[in-house]
Amino acid sequence: MVAKSESNKKRTKKVRIPRTSMPEQDPGARKKNFEEVATGYTQEDALLEASRCIQCKNPTCISGCPVEIDIKSFIKLITEKKFEEALEKIREKNTLPAVCGRVCPQEDQCEKECILGIRYEPVAIGRLERYVADRELKRLADQGKECAYSEVTRKCTKEKVAIVGSGPAGLTCAAELSKKGYRVTIFEALHKAGGVLVYGIPEFRLPKDIVQKEIDYLKSMDVNISVNAVIGKTLTVEDLINDGFKAIFIATGAGLPHFMGIPGENLNGVYSANEYLTRSNLMKAYKFPECDTPIIRGKNVAVVGGGNVAMDSARTALRLGADHVYLIYRRGEAEMPARNEEIKHAREEGIDFKLLNNPVEIMGRDGWVDKIRLIKMKLGEPDQSGRRRPVPVSGSEYDIDVDVVIMAIGQGPNPLLTSRIKGLKLNSRGYIDADPETGKTSLKGVFAGGDIVTGAATVILAMGAGRKAAKHIDQYIRTGKW
Repeated sequence: MVAKSESNKKRTKKVRIPRTSMPEQDPGARKKNFEEVATGYTQEDALLEASRCIQCKNPTCISGCPVEIDIKSFIKLITEKKFEEALEKIREKNTLPAVCGRVCPQEDQCEKECILGIRYEPVAIGRLERYVADRELKRLADQGKECAYSEVTRKCTKEKVAIVGSGPAGLTCAAELSKKGYRVTIFEALHKAGGVLVYGIPEFRLPKDIVQKEIDYLKSMDVNISVNAVIGKTLTVEDLINDGFKAIFIATGAGLPHFMGIPGENLNGVYSANEYLTRSNLMKAYKFPECDTPIIRGKNVAVVGGGNVAMDSARTALRLGADHVYLIYRRGEAEMPARNEEIKHAREEGIDFKLLNNPVEIMGRDGWVDKIRLIKMKLGEPDQSGRRRPVPVSGSEYDIDVDVVIMAIGQGPNPLLTSRIKGLKLNSRGYIDADPETGKTSLKGVFAGGDIVTGAATVILAMGAGRKAAKHIDQYIRTGKW
């Protein structure tokens, strides 16, 4: 009885410790630079936050993680100051811990299932994941070592597997197959590997040197990466098969931008968020003229959309020197799909939220954007997504002076590859029809996963698809059964 009482006292003490806040740049300073907003935990912060974990007998947080990291164990190792062991525990399931610790929506996944969160604030699992990953990167950098996390190089000797696309799904599938001894080659259409991690997410949320170090780790696992390789153009799936690849995993993402179909979208100064962010992130347009990829630095910028991509675009425009950035969204803040953290940061930096508004026309002068016409909206009955449907308010149109408009209303599957693979079954929206548990497509030996199957989703969900596919690719090659 005494032991049980002492245990209860310790648990009560833990849950009363407040959640450790994440240090951040001041909003006034950060909106003028591309340095990372969140500066990361100190060791003291990490130990204090890890001490809040009550080490549940049945940790539900693990089931909330799409790649099923052993969260309980890695946090316990942090409390014991076994930081390298904690990282290795994460890496058993997650190839990109420094990335996921920054961009995963933990509040809707592992932290949402945290038992502590029923009555108190959940353990900051993502922040702890980031801490142990960053700690190891810093340790290696201090020693002048290039390779991330491990000095051990792997030599794979089994059959060849091709991965098409180097985003989160492709990188994860490659790592899992390499662990099993397969000779993996990733084919990337752009000049740099990383997919959405390098072209879509801004430097102030995910520094590109972090992504590169994660990719270097894969290379140390004997994963080969071939860039400037457009499968469907420079090479076909048939070419890969003829070259001896025993299986192919398609992870090309959903990179075809959507537009609204309103007048004026063809004016100079109108960007898709895909192009705008790619120019800024991957092609360093924010360093023009040092880097020779120009971008229109508008003084009054309108961003249309309410997701994380819209937030990224708006906050990038601000850092590129805009005097005023409008975030135009047809619903209210409660319906926004963006992470609460991103909404909070955007508001702190001065983004002007035009909620319950929708564009009806973009107007121009001499071929260039001059104004955007909005109509006010009200919320009606819920639609299929469960969110209340926005309804236009008749006669409420008004104009705003802008010189750049960025459309961030989603993206779909690029048909460049899928339209060139004979017999590959697609669904009604143009995405690859693949089994969600195995990644198997209508073609023997061809698997698919991530956004090219599900539509635009999160980094960690794509990684989960990559892990599942790797398991079943291994089974297929070993058994020959489809």
